[in-house]
Order: sequence, then structure tokens, then C-alpha cells
Amino acid sequence: MKKFYTSKVALVSFSHFIHDIYTSFLSPLLPLIIEKMSLTLSQAGLLSTVMQIPALLSPFIGLVADNKGLARWLVILAPTLTAIPMSLIGIAPSYGFLLILVFLAGISVALYHVPAPVLVAGYSGNKKGRGMSFFMTGGELARTLGPLLTIAAVSVLGLNHFHWVMIFAVLTSILLYFTLEKEEEKTAIRKNGSLLASYREISHVLNPLVGILTARAFMHASMGVFLAVFVERATGNLWYGGAALAVYEAMGVAGVLSAGTFSDWMGRRRVLFWALAIAPIAILLFVFTTGILKIVALMITGFSVLSTTPVMLALIQETAGDNPAAANGLFMMASFTTRSFVVVIVGAIGDFAGLENMFIISALIGFTALPFLMKLEK
Repeated sequence: MKKFYTSKVALVSFSHFIHDIYTSFLSPLLPLIIEKMSLTLSQAGLLSTVMQIPALLSPFIGLVADNKGLARWLVILAPTLTAIPMSLIGIAPSYGFLLILVFLAGISVALYHVPAPVLVAGYSGNKKGRGMSFFMTGGELARTLGPLLTIAAVSVLGLNHFHWVMIFAVLTSILLYFTLEKEEEKTAIRKNGSLLASYREISHVLNPLVGILTARAFMHASMGVFLAVFVERATGNLWYGGAALAVYEAMGVAGVLSAGTFSDWMGRRRVLFWALAIAPIAILLFVFTTGILKIVALMITGFSVLSTTPVMLALIQETAGDNPAAANGLFMMASFTTRSFVVVIVGAIGDFAGLENMFIISALIGFTALPFLMKLEK
């Protein structure tokens, strides 16, 4: 199938937007939950960690999806399966129950994000980069708008009635059921595949990408996690910190939307090269400049740092062969592991050397992605 099915790609991308809005509930609701349950900051932080742990199951979820032809069903059910526990966190009777809810949501998050890019790749034909750009734009928009929508909903419904917001996910699942064709059930590879076989198919691409993911994670963590803190400390204005983060994320949406499409006709390696070469330079300019130049550098940073994911997803799907979901699961597990590991290191660098030096060091490490890129076969 070489045709690009715009309506189907847009539908799965819309489901990504709806799904990820529910995963964004935790952060804006956390102050209310902390107050309600009298949680410590450590207990509050553990919630996010527990929610991300199921990502380690991604390769196994992908393997089952490949062997049983379950990609469509997982994409249909996951928005509802994620929305139910995330919509109930406001009325959780205890901290232990809250941990169970976020863990269940984390499982559903993995159930969605492993097969969804496979469906998008199938509907994208020979324009997988464009398809992945559409798909990732849905997720980026959810992370941008989700906190605002969450606060609006809890302001209207209150924490005790917040669970009614799950209805939008249920309606999305119903829409997906009636509109997503059962294409993969006709073409599903019903065999006893293995993770080893999947890894062998993509190892020549996955291994360099792991190096790229690790180098990019330093830039991603410093900007995504500590940008608002850095700006607030530099200016003494909390609103400036929030505005800087909003600009960064908005330019990330633009980068995600365009990078995959560009890579379809410019080539994956070329687009990755420009993004990975420009990103650390832009971070250094952001640190050392002032005024309008600082804002421009921030915009370029958001565009370049966040734009690489759809290109890498397209590379994985083009290489996956008989095990597309398992291949995406391996990529997701690698991405989760490197991101979780690196964010701790970046925080330690900030504590030891200061936030400004943390950005500089992260940018310099970002340059090390380029040698790994050279190892990618054309």
C-alpha cells in the first residue's frame, strides 16, 4: 500500500491527542492530590515513576501484537483503558490505590504507543515520515493543551466529579471501532515471531539510534525539565519561566509536524543531521545571548530538539520487516530507558555545577549524536 490515507492517519493522530491528554492529568492535578492526601514530594514523584515502569514491557507487547494481529484492537481500547484510571485519581481513597491506578494507566499507555505507529505506517504508504509527523503532532499538542484543559475541567467539575471526563475517551474508542478498517487482521503475520528476530531485523538502525537517543536525552532533559526553573531564577519571574516553556513546546509541535514530511523527500539521515547539529548550537546561543536573540535561540531549540522522533519512528518502521510492533516496542523501551537514566544525571549536573553549566554540558554532549548518525546506513 503506497497511497497516503490522510483521513485514517488523521484519525489515529486524533486518538493520540485524546489518549495523551489523559496521561497529562497527573502533573496539573498533583497539587490538589498532595493537599488531599498529605503526600510528601517523594511520594508525589514516585507516582510519575510508577506510571512509566510498564514501558519496559513494550517489546513484549509488540511481539504479541505482531503474532496475534492485535494492533487495531489495542489502539481502539487504549484511550478508554487509560482514561478510566487517570480520571479516577481524584477520588482514590488511599495512596496505595493511587499507585495502582497510575500503574494500570502506564500499562495502557504502552498498549497504545507500541501498535499505534504501526497502524500509521501502514496507512502512510511510502510517506511514513509524513504519517509519523501527523501522529507525533497529536501527542505534542496533548502535552501542550492537556494541563490547561485539565485545570478547566477540575474547575468546573471539582476533584470529586472529575471522573466524568472519561466520556471523551469512550467516545473516541467507539469512533475508532467503527472507522478503523480491519486491515491488519487480513495481513497479520500469524507466526511465532521472537524479539531476537525483531532485533536482528533492525539492529543496524536501532544500535545507532540508541546512541542518538542518549545524546539527545541530555538536551531534551535540560530544556524540557529545567527550562522554566532556569528562566525563573535568571529573571525572578515565574511567568517568564512558564512562557519560555510554552514557546519551547509550541516550536516543538512545529518541528514534529514538519520534520517527518521533510525526511520523506530530503532523506531521513539528512533531516536528522540538521536537527542534531543545530540543536546544541541553539542551546548554547540560548545560554549566552540576551533579548530577542535569546528568544529566537529558544524557538530554534524547541524546533530542532523535539523534531527528531517522527523521523526515527519512520526509520524503525521502514526497517522492521515482519515484526513492526515488536520493533517499535524495542525502540520505545530504549527511549524510555535512556530518558529515565539521563534525567537523573542532568539533575545531578545542575546541582553540582549550576543550571547554566548544566545547559552547556548538555549541549556539548548533544554533539556526540553526530558520530552515531554517521553509522546509520543510507
